[in-house]
Amino acid sequence: METTLRVIPLGGLGEIGRNMMLIEYGDDIVVVDVGLMFPEEEMLGVDLVIPDFAYLRDNVDKLRAVFLTHGHEDHVGALPYFLREFKAPIYSTKLTDGLVRVKLNEHRLLQGAETHVVKPGEIIRAGVFAVEFFTVAHSIPDACGLIIRTPLGLLVHTGDFKLDHTPVMDQHTDLIRLAQVGAEGCLLLMADSTYAEQEGYTPSEQLVGEALRNILVNSTGRVIIATFASLISRVQQVIDAAVFTNRKVFVTGRSMIDNVAMARQLGYLNAPDGVVVGVDEMRNTPSSKLVIITTGSQGEPTSALTRMANGDHRHIQIAQGDTVVLSATAIPGNEQAVYRNVDNLFRLGADVLYNRVSNIHVRGHASREELKIIQAVLQPEYFVPVHGEYRHLVVHARLAESVGVPNGNAFVLTDGDVLEIDEDNAWLADRVPASYVYVDGLGIGDVDQHILRDRAHLSTDGVVVVMVAVDKKTGKLERQAEVLARGFIDLDEREDLLEKTKRMVARSLEGAEHYAEFGDVNSRIRDAVSKFLYDETRRRPMVLTVTVEV
Repeated sequence: METTLRVIPLGGLGEIGRNMMLIEYGDDIVVVDVGLMFPEEEMLGVDLVIPDFAYLRDNVDKLRAVFLTHGHEDHVGALPYFLREFKAPIYSTKLTDGLVRVKLNEHRLLQGAETHVVKPGEIIRAGVFAVEFFTVAHSIPDACGLIIRTPLGLLVHTGDFKLDHTPVMDQHTDLIRLAQVGAEGCLLLMADSTYAEQEGYTPSEQLVGEALRNILVNSTGRVIIATFASLISRVQQVIDAAVFTNRKVFVTGRSMIDNVAMARQLGYLNAPDGVVVGVDEMRNTPSSKLVIITTGSQGEPTSALTRMANGDHRHIQIAQGDTVVLSATAIPGNEQAVYRNVDNLFRLGADVLYNRVSNIHVRGHASREELKIIQAVLQPEYFVPVHGEYRHLVVHARLAESVGVPNGNAFVLTDGDVLEIDEDNAWLADRVPASYVYVDGLGIGDVDQHILRDRAHLSTDGVVVVMVAVDKKTGKLERQAEVLARGFIDLDEREDLLEKTKRMVARSLEGAEHYAEFGDVNSRIRDAVSKFLYDETRRRPMVLTVTVEV
């Protein structure tokens, strides 16, 4: 039986975030990215969502290496959870490695981790695979795609990319290398689908630089710029604009401070001496000569910008005349939190610029015309759209077929699907587990759909607790039940409802003359009270029973 090449996404297909892809051949598996996803609104109390590593646990002896395309959270954020279970060398470019080391240090996992810095063009052997990094333009420096040489042919994984001909920090997408791969023959292309619905081309980062410079020139007060902590090129643009307008730069937000320090140390941020200042100097700088770079563009509850908006930041109080710039798009699901901050900042007297009203952020992802160019250069035999919600994947697959991928050779996979390829054709094989794994506090995977459903139930309808003492021998009530409610209605004010509920409890146990099972007593009470309260109030609180045998 001949060996097939297996392509297994564990995250990132059918959602934005949680990117993780396995490539398997025979006894070897390599992993591309280990990302996290930020929780959606209905995931109450959940901090992060990470991929399900179950398939890797079952095949742990095949794991050869992990390759990281770039340093964004949705591609490297789940590494600390991954490294608690698995040992494998991790390969990435210099800045990505720096960001990963900051993250692993935070989780106290740096000691045991084996991280390697790779230059684009270098080839790493991992089992039967030979993996080469090539540069791509994205919204973070040192972003790369991967060329993976397998026994069946060449695979290309673009990572997140766009075609920016005037990028900040000179980071182009290496179309020359991709053309060479296309000439040799590309078996399978996996390409970023995030903006597959957008017509035309993605604008250049240069636009943002110009917009930021104009804002600094025209603002008479302080300018506070919020962006992602990993958007090092955006930080560089702010520093350049500050130098141009003769302003000082103050950095706040823990992750931003850590990343800026690391990027300066590695030489990815150029700031003339004296431009980036500490707290004391910031306090003594006139507001017309100051720029503040902060985290919190997504309205995260504990971030520096949210603290400023709520008036409880240690060093910075928003005042009349401040200009706040949100240089990031709201991740789907975060819009409410972002706009709450915008409202609060306006209330404090600041002028707020966000992407609905000005050109202060461009996407880091390719639009339709750029995706067509990549298809034309590589002319792959098979195509799998990656990184995007289901509609993005479908739209991207159709686009690929319209520009030359043979009909039926563009496969729309979702997390857990297995694509198998042999010498002659490709097909969808089986499925592997790929459900959401929730991180809640220190617990990993101990919160599931049932718990979230209970949390949602409690948050919308409240809880009613019924406490009863039952005679052990006869199953009869010893005394009247006690009823407590939280988040339902104030039963102390509705004495009639409270009394009726107690009577309903007594009635539900009337038939039980002999000794009854606890479970039976509990479910009788629960069913009776739930139905009664629904009839009386048209609400469905969660009913909990506490039964004591006497």
